[in-house]
Amino acid sequence: MEIILLKQMEKLGKIGDVVKVKDGYARNYLLPKGYAIIASESNLKKVQHIVSSAKKKLMKLKDDAESLKEALSKLSLTVTVKAGEEDKLYGSVTTADIEELLKKEEYDIDKKKIVLDEPIKKLGVYDVKIKIHPEVVGTVKLWVVKE
Repeated sequence: MEIILLKQMEKLGKIGDVVKVKDGYARNYLLPKGYAIIASESNLKKVQHIVSSAKKKLMKLKDDAESLKEALSKLSLTVTVKAGEEDKLYGSVTTADIEELLKKEEYDIDKKKIVLDEPIKKLGVYDVKIKIHPEVVGTVKLWVVKE
């Protein structure tokens, strides 16, 4: 089934793209949630208007994300943890821990947007990536120190 996307879907495409998906996926998920409409000539004309207004909105969101990226690059977070021999942690520092630290600094960022290449299990300084926007990735300096 061919559909027109009304929202940006990471694995399908951008707003206004005409994509082919399985019938069940379109009928049971994309269409009822309002993420897409069935591709037709009249719907294409409607979507072109929606796309132009959405592009303006996306540009504003990207600009906001760029300013947040700048603010986060100046931010330094410190987490104190219990550590044993050779500076190994009892447990690890998770994205939820980093989310809490960001909330204390008055940044409301979901833990799903925080990217850790591997779990933090040693003391030290880490650069943590935060996916603010699909095209904008910021970094925060994280200090993991002994209690």
